[in-house]
Amino acid sequence: MKILYFSWVRSKIGLAEETVTAPNRVNNVASFLAWMETRGPNYADALANPAIVRIAVNQDYASANHPINNDDEVALFPPVTGG
Repeated sequence: MKILYFSWVRSKIGLAEETVTAPNRVNNVASFLAWMETRGPNYADALANPAIVRIAVNQDYASANHPINNDDEVALFPPVTGG
């Protein structure tokens, strides 16, 4: 799974991207976020309030129940605002 980090999520985690193999129990966005929080204090800090982190799976916004697997590209970023 390729994971991309943007904006302050990148700053808190300390990486722009990484490639990982998630455990079998990670099968949707919600379980992905729960697993990510356990990967270390920087991940826990960045994901402390998952309601303010947006997720895209294969470049499409994804909800908590969206399926996910190790072949996917997952991006984490703050809400996008515009004007």
